[in-house]
Amino acid sequence: MEDTQVKLPELPPVRIGFTHGDVNGIGYEIIIKTLADDRINEMIVPIVFGHSKVASYHRKTLTVKDFSFNLIKRVDAANPRRANIYNITEREVKLDLGAMTKIGGEMAYCSLKSAVESIDKKEIDALVTAPINKKNIQSKEFNFPGHTEFFASRYNLSNYLMMMISGPLRIGVVTGHIPLKDVAQTLTKELILDKINVLNQSLLQDFGIRKPQIAVLSLNPHAGDNGLIGTEEQEIIIPAIKEAFESKILVFGPYPADGFFGTTNYRSFDGILTMYHDQCMLPFKTLAFADGVNYTAGLPIVRTSPSHGTAYDIAGKNIADENSMRAAVYLAVDIVRNRLQYSEITANPLQKTELVDEVDEDIQLE
Repeated sequence: MEDTQVKLPELPPVRIGFTHGDVNGIGYEIIIKTLADDRINEMIVPIVFGHSKVASYHRKTLTVKDFSFNLIKRVDAANPRRANIYNITEREVKLDLGAMTKIGGEMAYCSLKSAVESIDKKEIDALVTAPINKKNIQSKEFNFPGHTEFFASRYNLSNYLMMMISGPLRIGVVTGHIPLKDVAQTLTKELILDKINVLNQSLLQDFGIRKPQIAVLSLNPHAGDNGLIGTEEQEIIIPAIKEAFESKILVFGPYPADGFFGTTNYRSFDGILTMYHDQCMLPFKTLAFADGVNYTAGLPIVRTSPSHGTAYDIAGKNIADENSMRAAVYLAVDIVRNRLQYSEITANPLQKTELVDEVDEDIQLE
């Protein structure tokens, strides 16, 4: 009998640019361990914006076999079957593994600057950024609390969202990198509404979810207990949720933060919006520390990163876990492809659909 199986067209590899982060941390170790798996080269063309001699030094501290970088002089000359490295500078670099040094910060910014210039020229499709030290990278050129704010400034955006991703777990943060004492006074109905909109749009275009359902967490214990333990829920958060729902976004809450993850209620939602940094990070890193990914939603480019830091204490010891970096690569590939599909669908819509006619029955409405 003749085989009538239909073969789907192979998707072209995605050009992924890697920044090396702080050269005295574990950036090169997790990049090399990730790219040493030949299977990943079937879906990406990797280009590290780094320093070949620094990369070689780190390579010698590892037990990875049969791996080397292909040195390129132009980004567009990358070998699609190799791990490529593009030298961002010819300067000599003195390494001090495990230490926070001035040159570590300078090299981190140099890599970031070069990679961003490349993605703006459309030489690469997405960025995966290795961990930086937020103190030693500070300079006239980089005066931000982290990557997220740098990219927002670069693209002149006031509305963006820091997200943490692990499989179906997607958590966004309203206030980001600010002191805890400033959170309550920073929150406004308009700010929360803006973040709901960014999260909803990201779930649609970046994750391919047709009718995303979003949970919003409270600020105060027990969601304020009807104003007994704070009024932000009644005065700010609930009005934002209601306005978003009236605009046909499937958003629910506010849910008390303490029991939301303990009861596994989070599994009923496509996205979760938290009010402040540690309200997101504590449950996320408890549930998904090994393979979590940091993603900046709302940017015109795709940028992901592993969810951990420079890990100076284990730098050069060949014990860093590359799973978070690998997950960041896979997520970047998925988002690039999802965005292409979304742009094609929205450019030629077959029919308009209402977004509020289907609600998951398992969701607990407040």
